[in-house]
Amino acid sequence: MRVVIALCLIAPFVAMLWVGSYAKTDPAFIGIPFFYWYQMAWVLISTALTMVAYKLWQRDQRARRGGTR
Repeated sequence: MRVVIALCLIAPFVAMLWVGSYAKTDPAFIGIPFFYWYQMAWVLISTALTMVAYKLWQRDQRARRGGTR
């Protein structure tokens, strides 16, 4: 469980630090260069992954304390 949580939190950092994967202008999306819309997409993806990590963390903590789900 904690490995999945760590992956959810680390994925956005890896995606943004791997600049060679998005340092280009094509393909453009509605006239916006790839560089910009890729980064903006990761804002939304990061939000979703952080939410998933938080929910998994809560579930893990309840399981460790012996609480109900």
